[in-house]
Amino acid sequence: MTTDPLRLVIFDCDGTLVDSQHAIAHCMDHAFAQHGLDCPGLENTRTIIGLSLPEAITKLASPARVDEDIIAAVTAAYKTAFFTLRQTPDFHEPLFPGVHEVLMEIDGRKWLSGVATGKARRGLDAVLARNELEGRFVTLQTCDNHPSKPNPAMLVAALEETGVDAPNAVIVGDTSYDIEMGRAAGMIAIGVDWGYHDVDTLHKSGAHAVISHFDELTAALDTIWEIDRDAA
Repeated sequence: MTTDPLRLVIFDCDGTLVDSQHAIAHCMDHAFAQHGLDCPGLENTRTIIGLSLPEAITKLASPARVDEDIIAAVTAAYKTAFFTLRQTPDFHEPLFPGVHEVLMEIDGRKWLSGVATGKARRGLDAVLARNELEGRFVTLQTCDNHPSKPNPAMLVAALEETGVDAPNAVIVGDTSYDIEMGRAAGMIAIGVDWGYHDVDTLHKSGAHAVISHFDELTAALDTIWEIDRDAA
């Protein structure tokens, strides 16, 4: 009798679990304008969602000459703007369809689940609380303690925390940063086509598969891991 290995499914947050692009773009424009910089707008901001804030702001500010003090000031302004926006009655950062269902299916498989995000822990906690996802993940990795994606540090920490071997773990994300991070960690990398980087970019970044709905995730993993569900 063989025992299935322990498996871990890690999700990105923004663009994968929640649709936060409009809130992020609004706060980014506010922070840039506050410091006399050209507002990046939604389309440009979408390209950096997933990076940690200082790295994201640096990319958006280029080619303008901005020093570390300006980056720090814009970062602080963004955090303040997002905290304020989150308190408004009409704040909207909805889950993408199928999140709760796929987490239930993962639980049913006895797989572990986690999150690895460029958000700060305070922001991630707010997302989880607002969407009744508190306690659903065994590992939560954020930018507070790790370098920005695509550095694999967050995923390495998740593997160490859970005791799962890299080939038995997967990162599910919507950007090239997620895919590159997963590949660097030796993990399976699954892209989703409802987020902020296009499908071609995900494939070129090395995605093992790209799905169009969460209900496709476990079947894709069964194929990649060559699991026979009838025999399992």
